[in-house]
Amino acid sequence: MNNVVVSFGEGREYEFRVTQADLAAQDADAARQWFEHEFVVLECTPSNPVGKLLIVDQILNVAKYAGENAFMHGGNNWTSVFACATLKMLGRNFVRIDTRAFALSY
Repeated sequence: MNNVVVSFGEGREYEFRVTQADLAAQDADAARQWFEHEFVVLECTPSNPVGKLLIVDQILNVAKYAGENAFMHGGNNWTSVFACATLKMLGRNFVRIDTRAFALSY
């Protein structure tokens, strides 16, 4: 099983499980395009002052700008796509996203 944990502070963590089948069905290009689209839709601000936008920045910003409410009621389509696309883009089976510290850990 693959997991993504999104944290908005102590006691405010949301865990999402992604099956191998769902991960295998996710296309890397589609995952990248999804993050690019959500970055624009959520009106995220690039965290890198030079303007270079890395996938890690997109993941962190999309989680931050979507806000806790987006993850609070897990199991919806948006959170499922977010979790699967995160794992696919990072090539990991576990990712922890800390929105307060603006950091990822594996």
